Amino acid sequence: MRQGSSGATHPQHGRQPKASMSTRRRVGFQGAAGAYSEEAVYRVCGPDADAVPFKENRDVAHAVADGSADFGLLPIENTLAGSVHASYDAILAEPSIVAIAEAVMPIHHCILAVPGATLEMLRSVESHPVALAQCGEFFQQHPTIEARSAYDTAGAAAAVARVGDRSRAALASRAAAKRYGLTVLAESVEDRADNQTRFLLLSRTAPSIERDTQVRTMLVAATPNRPGALLRLLAPLADNGLNMVKLESRPTGTPWTYLFVLEFEHRAGDPRASSALAAIASTASSLRVVGTYTPAKSLG
Repeated sequence: MRQGSSGATHPQHGRQPKASMSTRRRVGFQGAAGAYSEEAVYRVCGPDADAVPFKENRDVAHAVADGSADFGLLPIENTLAGSVHASYDAILAEPSIVAIAEAVMPIHHCILAVPGATLEMLRSVESHPVALAQCGEFFQQHPTIEARSAYDTAGAAAAVARVGDRSRAALASRAAAKRYGLTVLAESVEDRADNQTRFLLLSRTAPSIERDTQVRTMLVAATPNRPGALLRLLAPLADNGLNMVKLESRPTGTPWTYLFVLEFEHRAGDPRASSALAAIASTASSLRVVGTYTPAKSLG
């Protein structure tokens, strides 16, 4: 396969600042007020963060790159729906931004409708496609209710509240129900109770990380168009005893060409990580280190 290309940067090592902020910073997120991503902003950056809504994932990344937001928080992966490709593509489109922190948040979906509505009245439920994909069993159990895509969970809740149609509902959070004056008709309708979304915090500068801290590093690489290129790209991780935890391919601007996004675990300052990066750089046609950050546990 012929691959696309990207710029190159290098990971930083030293001390990583805590996610909480001593000063009020603008943190971009995708969606409307009341979105899960807004809740994640406050969990990651503290209650004094200035959460700024943007319509698209790429708008969040661009705001970080051009300085109109201090940070951006994007969902990167869900345990039920898988990778959030729009977030990967947003990060790939802005080579000047770096990932500096990771957070994992449990996601519990509710069916929200205007007061007086019942489940029996509903004919449609709208939400972000990734959220709808996490609730397939609910729609199988309610075949007369149509799942409709919207640009955001909270945006769908706002639209339902604005229109006032009792046959129309949104799939969103309890926070969205409270914000828009909607009634919760059903809760925890996700397919599994352990539904979680992983977020990455984006910045223009990479913090230092204390040596020997357990971290993950995300890379974006392109390979030459020849047999075994991907194998040679990944082999240095195995050769150095490093565990790869994620591999994703994304199309470039040229038909049938791809970039590979991978994450691997290591200790900050571990010479094996430096050796692996050097070997990967020697076989890749381009390499960008998106960021190095501490792996997150569920925020519960």
